[in-house]
Amino acid sequence: MRSQAVFYVSAIVFALAVPLLGIYPVFMMKLMCFAMFACAFNLLLGFGGMLSFGHAAFFGSSAYATAWLVTARGWGPAFAIVSGVAVSLLLGTIIGVIAIRRRGIYFAMITLALSQLIYFVCLEAPFTGGENGLQSVSRGSLFGVLPLGSDLTMYYLVLGIFLAVFVFIRRIVHSPFGQVLKAIRENEPRAISLGYEINRYRLLAFVLSATLAGLAGSLKALILGFATLSDVLQANSGEVILMTLVGGTGTFVGPVVGAAVVVTLQEYLSDVVGGWVTVILGAVFIACVLTFRRGIVGELDRWWPTRR
Repeated sequence: MRSQAVFYVSAIVFALAVPLLGIYPVFMMKLMCFAMFACAFNLLLGFGGMLSFGHAAFFGSSAYATAWLVTARGWGPAFAIVSGVAVSLLLGTIIGVIAIRRRGIYFAMITLALSQLIYFVCLEAPFTGGENGLQSVSRGSLFGVLPLGSDLTMYYLVLGIFLAVFVFIRRIVHSPFGQVLKAIRENEPRAISLGYEINRYRLLAFVLSATLAGLAGSLKALILGFATLSDVLQANSGEVILMTLVGGTGTFVGPVVGAAVVVTLQEYLSDVVGGWVTVILGAVFIACVLTFRRGIVGELDRWWPTRR
């Protein structure tokens, strides 16, 4: 517990000092958005045992909703983010009700099919900008008081939201609801025999995961100033799965580490190797599967007590 506390304190101090270390704030904000996305997905896969191939639908739909409200309606960032999160919550409820009664590959394929439906809506709808997406999304000012045009101000806002989401997910997992969710993951028939309505727990976990993924998408749209088809593309769902598996499913820090690895490789290798960055990410994934079957953090968690 002491080493864990030291790690968390060190991570927070590093995050607060990022602007002083010369690290590009926009890069770190993008990293935190995808780390939030991966943490939301890990709540579903790592603690709920449900593999979704369509989580980009929630990330992207919220990004589009926020971007449209800012550009077309002139809404402020706070109300646009809340509305985008509400869209992902509603969409997560609808898709969850349809998919949650299925298990295994059938659940995954239903989420994939419905995610592709959302993709084609974003492609063909007149208000989404088609292949060009929505550009020039202004950050505006928070409640008309705090201007978000400065990268430094926006960075600390995103950092605060990310920390709040991280703590919220930890609280969910350690709550009675989280314990039941893990019991369903480990032994579903036994959970049923104890009288738990497992579909209700699974649906709630799905909706929570979709909502937090939507929050990450809304923030991403404001940070980068655009929402495009890449946000709802199936490749985005594949990337968040990769982040979670590389970092370690069922761990709290694992998705953050996985997101850091994937986003950093994409950011700094794309200019050097171009499209080959996808091949490199695939090689990293294969190496982790072969050598770190529990992910980076999962293997460290297993190694550290043995070492001590």
